[in-house]
Amino acid sequence: MDNIRYSLRQLRRNPGFAIIVVVTLALGIGANTAIFSMLEGVVLSPLPFSDPERLVLVWQSNPRAPHVSISAPDFRDWQHSASDFERMAAIRWQARDLTSPGTPEHLEGREISAGYFTMLGVNLLLGRDFTDDDDKRGGPPSVLIGERLWRERFGGGREALGHSVTIDGNDYIISGVVPAGFGLGSDKEAEVYTPLGQGDPVMITNRAVHPGILCLARLKPGITIARAKSDMAVVQSGLDRLYPVQDKGLGADVVSLKKEIVGDSGGILYLLVGVVGLVLLIACANIANLLLARLAARSREFATRVALGATRSHIVKQTITEGILLSLLGGCLGLALAKWVLIPSLVALSKSLPRNGNVGINIQVLLMTFILVVFVGILIGVAPAFRSAKVDLQGSLKEGGRGVSGGRHRVQRSLVVVQMALTLVLLSGATLLFRTIRHLSGVNPGFSAEHVVTFKIGLSPAVTKNPATWRTAYQQLLDRIQHLPAVEAADLTGLVPLSQDDNSVPFWPGAQETGSAAEAQRALLFWTAPDYFKTMQITLLQGRLLTPEDTTSSDPVIVVDTTMVHNAFHDKNPVGQTIKLASWGAVRIVGVVGHVKNKGLGEEGTSNQNQTYASIYQLPDQWVPAIFPGLTVVVRSRVDAAALLLAIKNVVYGAGNGQPVYDVQTMEDIISQSIAGQRFPMLLLGAFAGLALVLATVGIYGVISYVTTERVQEIGIRMALGAEKWSVLKMVLTQGLVLSLLGVSIGIAATLILGPFISSFSHLLYGVRPWDPLTLIAVSILLIIAGLVACYVPARRAAGVEPIIALRNN
Repeated sequence: MDNIRYSLRQLRRNPGFAIIVVVTLALGIGANTAIFSMLEGVVLSPLPFSDPERLVLVWQSNPRAPHVSISAPDFRDWQHSASDFERMAAIRWQARDLTSPGTPEHLEGREISAGYFTMLGVNLLLGRDFTDDDDKRGGPPSVLIGERLWRERFGGGREALGHSVTIDGNDYIISGVVPAGFGLGSDKEAEVYTPLGQGDPVMITNRAVHPGILCLARLKPGITIARAKSDMAVVQSGLDRLYPVQDKGLGADVVSLKKEIVGDSGGILYLLVGVVGLVLLIACANIANLLLARLAARSREFATRVALGATRSHIVKQTITEGILLSLLGGCLGLALAKWVLIPSLVALSKSLPRNGNVGINIQVLLMTFILVVFVGILIGVAPAFRSAKVDLQGSLKEGGRGVSGGRHRVQRSLVVVQMALTLVLLSGATLLFRTIRHLSGVNPGFSAEHVVTFKIGLSPAVTKNPATWRTAYQQLLDRIQHLPAVEAADLTGLVPLSQDDNSVPFWPGAQETGSAAEAQRALLFWTAPDYFKTMQITLLQGRLLTPEDTTSSDPVIVVDTTMVHNAFHDKNPVGQTIKLASWGAVRIVGVVGHVKNKGLGEEGTSNQNQTYASIYQLPDQWVPAIFPGLTVVVRSRVDAAALLLAIKNVVYGAGNGQPVYDVQTMEDIISQSIAGQRFPMLLLGAFAGLALVLATVGIYGVISYVTTERVQEIGIRMALGAEKWSVLKMVLTQGLVLSLLGVSIGIAATLILGPFISSFSHLLYGVRPWDPLTLIAVSILLIIAGLVACYVPARRAAGVEPIIALRNN
């Protein structure tokens, strides 16, 4: 307590020093707290389910993809045959349109199998989970609704159970209410759940169709993932033999549900934890330098205390106490900074981060921050503590005594070198990501994104009674939209490029299937309309595009892209040739267009998919109810999106009630979102690297300034003996240059040593290598210039010393 009271008095005597140290620590500790809270919330904390470590995701695989969705018949067979699971459940994403009671609204929907919530261990607010009787064709039309819908439409009362709601033109009876906040990872929260077994027969009865169904399962106690994989391999192998046409070549894989949800975000967050750790080390080195500089002014104080009977250990304890006290103050401010500024900002920066609703200040984060504060306090107090323990008693008590300045200068210079080296590592990483973003921004996506808006329309059930009325309704809406003065072109598509949606289908050259669907080549199938190519400005290279004459009454045709020409036809002209598309039939190729980036702007290798385009007006009738609800309207205009959408909504709503316009995005926004995985770490790494550069620059300025001040007498003597001002300037700048060069050299070596670690994040890079020499050279030059700029002020001040005044004052 005596040490604490004395430390507080010392800080009150030097408020400027205390504020600088506390703010510096607050930035370092606050950044560490914020990033750790994200790591804890996303990666370390368990999933909010019962026994989450036993929850897994079971995938199917084929020779061209390690993980694909399963068919509904295969899922049912898995349920009956797999022995290492307590329970299996399936889920499929399916948007819905609610038309009553109340105002029509588009909703996030899911189709789930019986016992889905029971398997996860989630308790419903009201009602019951789906049963086997619900989960079959002809079962009772049951629906589970979300808590928001329950409270807004039914006032949050129990009488909602058994109440009827109209969804997609069909009446359902509410059997339960799902609590708010339920979801898987970054998945949007669903508002309605319907039984999978009552879904579209085309999607759930055909073993060859894999309509985005995911299988979640709970392992039996004591069963490992490795054993479950072996069990599923046997089960799938049996299905391959029973159904060779549909399943031959398919495999199965079992992965942890948490691992699948977290994905690449875990690695990125661990990377950022390392980054903010380096920033904190740089801040600690800077503060240690400040404390060492302050030690010179206190050397007489410590010498006096020792002369009056204080032991060296008392001095060491006092110095470490001051370090911990400063760290505690910085930690409290940093915690507030993290809670009110950093964490909300980070979550906003990465909307795609899974489990971001779980990020916040909790007991684990508080404990980590406390440990960090104590560690930092000791760290910044150790160097001054040991230097103070070596104080020269007689020299410090003499007038003008220098005490331990020589050793202190070596320590201070070493700390500056460490700062420069760590800063180079951070700046290199930030620069690599910045160059990646620049390269991606310059990639040609295969279409023109300027002035293009996309949106979906929930058509009224009155116009979707059969395939013919559905086609007519869209044609009439498109006609109205195309006749708007500001519209250049507009049409429909089942897939929007770079939206992460997928619709890959097996195909075979020729008119016959020559093997199983699992082993066949695959192509991305865009169900579009004739003006889609004009709207997106996709270039025709050979043959013709789709036309209004391509309908169900004409021969089926498709347009392919250059990648498919290369992979499937070995760069020979495919126009006029026939291929067999699974679930559709033999189709004739009538044209070739340029390749469109779909997986991402940096897609390479296996992600560079074959692409085909077919007319939605040739879509077989049985597929219309499955495909048409997901169609997107794409519009190219001459005006901004806000003005265009107002006119479009008037056209849509004027065509009938109960037709919401939703999922509105510009193509430029979609492209921007596609590189969010690189932008998020780039922004954070750039911000932290910038902070490190400022700290390192201040650090080298402080050391050179202090050393120059202590050498004023020497400089005065040199100038009295005839030294020129430029030589003094050169001498001081050389000191800073040497420190910068040492730091840069060590930083480059550290970057090369960290090569294997950096390579594990190479998926974030595009157009640059982890050891890019241009980046290292540019960052090194920047650090050297920053060091020289930091040294220029003390160098100029030293060159302006008057010899007589310097000698008189010393």
